[in-house]
This record gives sequence, C-alpha cells and structure tokens, in this order.
Amino acid sequence: MPANYFPAANDYLRFAPELILTIGGTLMMILDPLFARKLPRMFGHLSILLLIVAIAGAAGAYTVPGHAFSDLLVVDGFATFFRVLVLSIGILAVLSSYKYLDRERAETGEYHALLLFSIVGQCVMVSANDLIMIFIGLEISSIATYILAGYLRDDKRNNEAALKYFLLGSFATGFLLYGIAIIYGITATTKLDEIRGAISNPATPLGMVGVAAALMIVGLGFKISGAPFQMWAPDVYQGAPAPVSAFMATGPKAAAFAIFLRIFMTSFQQIAADWAPFIWISALLSMTIGNFAALTQNNLKRMLAYSSIAHAGYILVALASRSGDGTAAAMFYLAAYALMNIGAFAVVIHISGRGERHLRIEDLAGLGQRQPLTAAMLTIFLLSLIGVPLTGGFFGKFYIFRAALESNLVWLTVLGLLNSAVAAYYYLRLLVVMYMYEPGEVANSLSSPGFGLSAALILPAIGTFILGVAPNVILNFARNSSSFGK
Repeated sequence: MPANYFPAANDYLRFAPELILTIGGTLMMILDPLFARKLPRMFGHLSILLLIVAIAGAAGAYTVPGHAFSDLLVVDGFATFFRVLVLSIGILAVLSSYKYLDRERAETGEYHALLLFSIVGQCVMVSANDLIMIFIGLEISSIATYILAGYLRDDKRNNEAALKYFLLGSFATGFLLYGIAIIYGITATTKLDEIRGAISNPATPLGMVGVAAALMIVGLGFKISGAPFQMWAPDVYQGAPAPVSAFMATGPKAAAFAIFLRIFMTSFQQIAADWAPFIWISALLSMTIGNFAALTQNNLKRMLAYSSIAHAGYILVALASRSGDGTAAAMFYLAAYALMNIGAFAVVIHISGRGERHLRIEDLAGLGQRQPLTAAMLTIFLLSLIGVPLTGGFFGKFYIFRAALESNLVWLTVLGLLNSAVAAYYYLRLLVVMYMYEPGEVANSLSSPGFGLSAALILPAIGTFILGVAPNVILNFARNSSSFGK
C-alpha cells in the first residue's frame, strides 16, 4: 500500500461536504428532465437529505482536522462552524421554498441543484486556506446565486434583480481579484499563513500591502452588503424570488464574513492599524444607512434588505475590535442572525401570495387573529432582531458590543446602541399592525402554511430561543475556534 494512501484518504474526507453536494446537484440536473413533472417535490426532499448527509460529512471531517490538497483547504473549528451554518441555512431555504415553488408552478430540479452548488461554493470559501481557493469558492457561490435571483424568467423583477446582482457583483469581484494579484506580486504566495509570514518581513512594502487590503475590503464589502457598497441589496432582495432573498441574506453573507474574518484576522493582522479604520467607518455607515432607510420602507422585502445592511454593520463592529472575542461574537451573531432572518422571510413568503402581490406592511394586518402561531413566530424573530433578552439576537449584540468596549471602541459601541434603538421602531411597527389592526383581505384569505413552511418557521424560532437561554452552547465552540487552526 502506498505510503501516502492515508493522507490522500483524509484529504477526501475533509472535502466530504463539497463532494456530496456536487455529486447530488449534478445528479439532480440529470434527473430533472425525467422526473420534474411526475415527482416535482422529489428534488426538495433529495436536497434536504443531501444537506443532512453533508452536515454529517462536515462533522466527520472535523474528527480529522488539518490541511488538505497541498494546503489549499483547512478543516478546523472555524471552518466546521461555518460549514454547518451554511448547510443548515440551506435546509431552511429548501423548506421555505416548497410552498412558494408550488404556488408559482416553478418546482424543478434546476432550482435545487443551483441552491446546492451555491452552498458548495460557500463551503469552499469558509474552509479555504488560499486566496485563489477563496476566489474560486466565491465565484461558484456567486454564479449560482445570480441565476437563482432570476429564476422566474418570465418575471421582469427577477430579471432586473439578476442583472443588477451580476453586474455589481462582477465589478466588486474585480477589486477583490486585483487585491489578490497585488498580494501575490509582493509575497509570491497566495496561502494565508505564508502571506502573514511574508508581511512580517521588514523588506516587505507595507504601503502596497495596505493598498491590496483596501481593494479586498471593497470586494468583500459588496458580498456582505456593507456600506458604502450596499446599493445592490435592496433592489436585488426585492426583485428576487422570496426564498432566494432569504437565502442570499443569510448563507452567502455568512460565508463572506467567514473569509473576511479569516483573511483579516490572520494574513493582515499585522497591519491592523491600517485596515481597522475602514472597518470602523463601514460599520457605522452600514448601521446608520440600513436602519434609517428601513424606517421609510413599506415593502416588507425591501425593509428586510435594509435591515440586513444594518446587521452587517453590527457584525463589522466585532471585526473592528480585532480580537478573538470579537471573532467569536461575530460567529455567534451570524448564527443568530441567520435563524431570525430566514424565519422572518418565511412569514413574508407565506403572506406574499402568487406573484408576490402582498408585500406591504399593511398586508400583515390582523395576522395575530387569523393565524396566531405564524404571528407568534414572527414576533420571536422581530424581538430577536431588536435584541430583546431571552433571544439569540440579544446575546449576539451583547457579545459584539462587549468585545468593542474591551477594544476601547467606545464611540462605535454608543452609536451602535443608538442604532439599535432606531431599529426597534420599524420592527415594533410590524407587531402593531399584526396585533392591533383589524384583519384585512390578505389575513382573511390565508391558507395553512403547510409542512415545509411551518418547519421553516418553527425550527428557526426554537433555535433563536435556545441561543437566547443557552448561548454558551454555540459561544464556547466559537471561542475555541476563533484563534483559527483549532
């Protein structure tokens, strides 16, 4: 038996989630012409099965941590955390898609295959130890998501969303790739740990390294919809199919933040004094623009889009702290945010109706009377988005602002808390409409959410509550993983 047999086997084990989803997505594309009409829901069921198996694969890969494929990938606690997170988001996205796709008569294997391919790219991103691998993972995820944004080809809103997302995304990717090229020209490597070592060399021109870091901040800033690169998010979230908007606001954003954290807390840690002010400014702009713009919105998807920008700002506060506690806080907040945001979008999917005709805030009128369980689930998500105690959102903000204070970011913490107070207004407005208005035409005509959508409501609500009463379950793992390589 060759001496390198077992290391090669471990390489494939460490890459198991991506292999499972790639094979599964390819199989769906082959089976789509054969079974799309006969067994339309088969692809959704198969997607959930594959994602569950991929989660098991990620857990199995964690039992043999280390580098894979010539150090291009790394399996550590950090990668495992985000792999499980994006795979779980994928399950919730599929569950929330059942009713929507049935209603729009658009259930196909293509939709689920694209969803799986996007998640493959995200898994590659979060486990990458090389800038080129990060770029490859980012493009795999982005291209699949561009297509998903325009999935309903006869809907002009979908077409507009896909085109805007593609054009702006490609433009931002150019900045990221240019930054990578400069780093390679300076250090002669694209591996994250080797870049860190090269930057510590006194002969390295730190000015050019700072330029490369700035270019990469622009590229990644677009992917996380952080200000001033947030202009795409409201139009794309509003125009894309609602389940795709829910997915884009959580999965790709979590993966983008993962590579943001890994790059800037490892490779560029030694020039933190140069890049930290940019993060500080972006965090403040994101919180302020997102929250104040959301105040004026009457479209639910557009309001959640601006809310997503604001929450990107909170996570950037953790990144600005430049500490292990800040990284752990960001990881915890991303998990809490994914649950509460995809749950809120599930309610939007439920009330929107065919063609997404009912997306005004007034369309929630009387939901508390007609469907009290659905209204209760949305209440949990909104209270968590505000940051009310006993919810995951409360502890997420608490840990972020504590990390910021420990890093002497007093003004950023104060401004973040004031922004949270502003956000409470537009979230509580939804509760007022749900419980204090008489039922309108939409609430009176709503049918049952169905099994898939009910699961997409109940599971995130349970997760949000668990993170609110037992946060250490996630936080301790995040802390142990925040130093990377563990």
